[in-house]
Amino acid sequence: MPALAVALGIVLGDRWPLSAWWWTLAAGGLVAGAWLHRPWWVQTAAVFVVALAVGGLRATSVRVAHDQVAWPAGEVDFEAVVVSEVSEKARTMGMDIVVIGGGHYLKCYVAKDDRSRHLEIGDRLLIHSRIEPNSQWRKDTFDYQRYLEVHGFTGQTFVRSSHWQGAGRSWQGLTAWQRLRLHFLSWRHHLLARYREAGADEGQYAVLAAMTLGDKTALTHELRDIYALSGASHVLALSGLHIGILYMVFTLLVVGRRLRLVMQLIAVFAIWAFALLVGLPSSVVRASTMVTTYALVTMTGRSRASVNALALSALLILVAAPLSLFDVGFQLSFAAMLAILALQPLSERIVSREWLLEHRFTRWLWGLTTVSVAAQVGTAPLVAYYFGRLPVYFLLTNLVVIPAASAILYLAPVVLLVPAAGGVLLLVVGVLNRLLTLIATRLPCPSIEGLSPTPVQTAMVYVVLISAYIIIIRYDKHV
Repeated sequence: MPALAVALGIVLGDRWPLSAWWWTLAAGGLVAGAWLHRPWWVQTAAVFVVALAVGGLRATSVRVAHDQVAWPAGEVDFEAVVVSEVSEKARTMGMDIVVIGGGHYLKCYVAKDDRSRHLEIGDRLLIHSRIEPNSQWRKDTFDYQRYLEVHGFTGQTFVRSSHWQGAGRSWQGLTAWQRLRLHFLSWRHHLLARYREAGADEGQYAVLAAMTLGDKTALTHELRDIYALSGASHVLALSGLHIGILYMVFTLLVVGRRLRLVMQLIAVFAIWAFALLVGLPSSVVRASTMVTTYALVTMTGRSRASVNALALSALLILVAAPLSLFDVGFQLSFAAMLAILALQPLSERIVSREWLLEHRFTRWLWGLTTVSVAAQVGTAPLVAYYFGRLPVYFLLTNLVVIPAASAILYLAPVVLLVPAAGGVLLLVVGVLNRLLTLIATRLPCPSIEGLSPTPVQTAMVYVVLISAYIIIIRYDKHV
C-alpha cells in the first residue's frame, strides 16, 4: 500500500505542485499516526496519507527544480562531456552531454562530419550553440518532451560543425557520482568494441549490445520493428533475466554455510556494479533492488516475500527518482513482474506440481508458457496504449527467444574476455534474428494494429483484470 500511495502522490504532485499543501498533509498523517492508535484503520489511513504526501513532495521538488532551469535566449559558450554512446543520424551525430558547472543533461546533435564521427563517451567539448528547452519537435504521437523530462534532460542543442572543438578527456568539474558513472560507461564502451573485434555484423552487434550491455544506439528501425512485430522487444531491454543469471552464478559458487554471507554480499555488489555498467535503466534497477532485498532476507533466514520485495523496490525507486513512474520501461517492467508473481501460482491449479516434477521437458515448456502468458496479460493494456499494437505470436516467439537469450547471456562474458571465441555466440544471434524475421514477415497477421485506447480505457482494463483475479482467488479458497 505505501508504494501505491507514493505513486498516487507523484501523479498528483506532478499535476499540482503545491508544496505547502503536501507538507500539511504529511504533518497531519504523522500526528494522526502518533496520537490515534485505535481503531486500526486510523493507523492504516495515516500511513497512506504520509506516503501520499512523500510522493507529492518528491514530485513537487523535481517539478520546481525543472521549472527553475532557464536557458539564455541566444547562443552561448559552454563546456560539456559526452555521457552516452554516440549514434549516427541522417545529418547529425546524436549524444547525451552533461554541462560542466551546472550539471544539466542535454540532448546534443552535432553536424555530421569526419570530426564528429570520432566522438566517444567521455570526450570533453567546447561548444558555442543555442540551448533550447525541452519541446515536442517530433512529428509523431510520441510525447518526446515528456520523455526528456522523465530521463532527466533539461534541454537540447544543435551544434554546427564550426561551433565546437574537442578538449581532451578531462572530467574536471563533474561530481563524484558523474565521474563514477562515466568510468563504468567508458568501460562498457571498450567492452562493446569486443563485439566488433569478434566479427559481428550490424544486426548481430545491435542485438548483442542491447541484450547484454544495454546499448540500443545501433538498433535500426527495421530491426526494432521485427522484434516488436514478433513480440520479442522485451529481450532487447535488460531485465530480471540478466540479474537473475548473475545472482545465480554467485550463489552456485557457495561451498558451505560459512561462505553464504560473504557470497551474498559479493553477489549484491556485483549486481549493482553491472547496473552501473549498463547505465542504470529502470528495469535493471528494479531487478537489482528486488534481488538485493531477496539476498538480505536470505541472510536473515526468513521467508522470501516476492510481492513485498517488488513493492519495496518500487517504493525505493519512486522516492529516489519520482518521474520514473512516467517511464514506459518502468511501467512495463513492474506490470510484467507483478502479473507473473500473481498469476504464476494459479498454474499449479491447472497442472499439479507433482506431475510436472516427473516430466522435466513438460515442466520447462509449461513454465515458459505460463510466464509468457502472465507477462503478456500484465503488459498488454500498456503496450496497446503506448504502441498501438499487440503481438499475436508471442508464445511461439518466446519458445525461440528465451533459450536463445539464455545462451547469449552465458556466452557473452566469454566473448568479451576472448573475442576470438565469438563464433558460436554470433551464430546464435544470427539464427535468432532470422527466425524472428520469419515470424514477423512470413506468418499472417503477426500483430493486431491500429489500437488507440485512451488512458481511462487502459485503466479500466486493469480494473477488470484485477477484479477477475480477486474473484478467482476468493472462489479458489472456497473450493
